[in-house]
Amino acid sequence: MSLNLQTHTEHFTNPLYLESGRILEPYDITYETYGTLNEDKSNVVVVCHALTGSHHAAGTYEDDNKPGWWNGLIGSKKAIDTDEYFVICANVIGSCFGSTGPMSPMHPHQQPYRYKFPVITVKDMVKAQRILFDRLDIHHVHAIVGGSMGGMQALQFAVHYPKFATKIIALATTYATQPWAIAFNKVAQEAILKDPDFKQGYYDPDVIKEQSLSGMAIGRMAGHLSFLSHESMQRKFGREYKSTDGLYELFGKFQVESYLEYNGYNFTKWFDPLTYLYITKAINIFDLARGFDSLQEALQKVQSEIYLISFSNDLLFRNYEMKELDNLLNEVGNKNHKYIDIKSDYGHDAFLVELDKFDNHIKEALHG
Repeated sequence: MSLNLQTHTEHFTNPLYLESGRILEPYDITYETYGTLNEDKSNVVVVCHALTGSHHAAGTYEDDNKPGWWNGLIGSKKAIDTDEYFVICANVIGSCFGSTGPMSPMHPHQQPYRYKFPVITVKDMVKAQRILFDRLDIHHVHAIVGGSMGGMQALQFAVHYPKFATKIIALATTYATQPWAIAFNKVAQEAILKDPDFKQGYYDPDVIKEQSLSGMAIGRMAGHLSFLSHESMQRKFGREYKSTDGLYELFGKFQVESYLEYNGYNFTKWFDPLTYLYITKAINIFDLARGFDSLQEALQKVQSEIYLISFSNDLLFRNYEMKELDNLLNEVGNKNHKYIDIKSDYGHDAFLVELDKFDNHIKEALHG
């Protein structure tokens, strides 16, 4: 069977009322679908992306050899089987891959919003997706699956649209962003803001794509540390030194240094700096309990089956944060949830890399 990859953009003219009290109008949402929608629309699986992800979760475009970010998980005969499910992945509002974000033209002018763009929350991202699904005449879905910020969205769906999904599968995430993660985001934000080429937000995006933004590259290097772990770095690089560099050259490099540089500087060519500031802000202020007296009260709303998957060596969102969610679900009498801690020393990025360690859990959850 083919993946049947299709990319669409929907334009909305009704105002989107945001959690901050501000309004976004008009706005676009770019999304991708895989597989085929069945007659009674009962086979929809929503996939939510993380900070630097996009709607392009699976397959490859004709002119590109880089597959979607969860390609190993989504497709024919894979864990999220497109022979069976109709999969939708939307680019969140605030992002830079087609949905409305800080560099989108501000209506009615053609100038980008930049700092006039409102602060977006994870709840806003989810609300916008819910409006998109309404337009597609999808009012209930089989499952919502996501990791990291995608997991935040999945949990937010569970609390705020309790009847919308039969199953919620959240990986490598948390119920509220903790100071460790906020601190890493702070380093990245400061590095961007203090780079003179950022021009206080009034940069030319084409120049940055071409020349890169060193502040953002440095911030991304810091972020990268929080995605990996001691063990995965040891395995990947050890103390290998670049064979062309001398040990006593001041700027001679270890392999790990080259790797961080390559990833950091490359990143600035495809991800927008203002978007990075806005989305890290959304992650920092994420709190499932906001609007409720307590997290317990928020969790009492949940009606979907909930599957929580943590990774033992995740330094960004610790496995005990997910365990705490599991405990609280027990406390409020929720009988319909399951928590698994995957043994992994890869770190936070395990949810993108070590698919073979959890793809069966996803398959079982979808069929369970």
